[in-house]
Amino acid sequence: MVNLLNLDRQGLVSFFMELGEKPFRATQVMQWIHQQGVLDFEFMTNLSKTLRQQLKDMACVSLPHVQMLQTSQDGTRKWLLQLDSDNSIEMVFIPEEDRGTLCVSSQVGCALDCRFCATAQQGFNRNLNVAEIIGQVWLAVHTLNEEGYRLEKHRRAISNVVLMGMGEPLTNF
Repeated sequence: MVNLLNLDRQGLVSFFMELGEKPFRATQVMQWIHQQGVLDFEFMTNLSKTLRQQLKDMACVSLPHVQMLQTSQDGTRKWLLQLDSDNSIEMVFIPEEDRGTLCVSSQVGCALDCRFCATAQQGFNRNLNVAEIIGQVWLAVHTLNEEGYRLEKHRRAISNVVLMGMGEPLTNF
């Protein structure tokens, strides 16, 4: 199964062309997934039933699974996320008056041996793939949207995304 979150726009175009579909299908599916928050191909109603069935048979949109969510008094949220490979990572949302910052992980563990860091004590396991990183952002955006969370000056909850948390982000460039 191809996790469509692993594909950028050109990758999706190529995927659909290999199925004998027009390139605009990539845009349609990206809109369903990223703008509408729809992960089930059955609800992507501007796609033919035949194409929806092909997608069910060949592809998926797989997100990390929420193991635990902690919310502090100031509204900061920390998710413990389970990946398909049975590894866990953390993601943190930090709300401030004028911005909402989402901190996502780029690795499981960390190869740098910083003595002050708890993550370094667990060692390095692996780099996250694109779907695992994008899946974190998707999960936070849609969870906060479903709850109606909005920044006062913005139409959305998240104004900044930073790569930090578990691992040293630029070693997974």
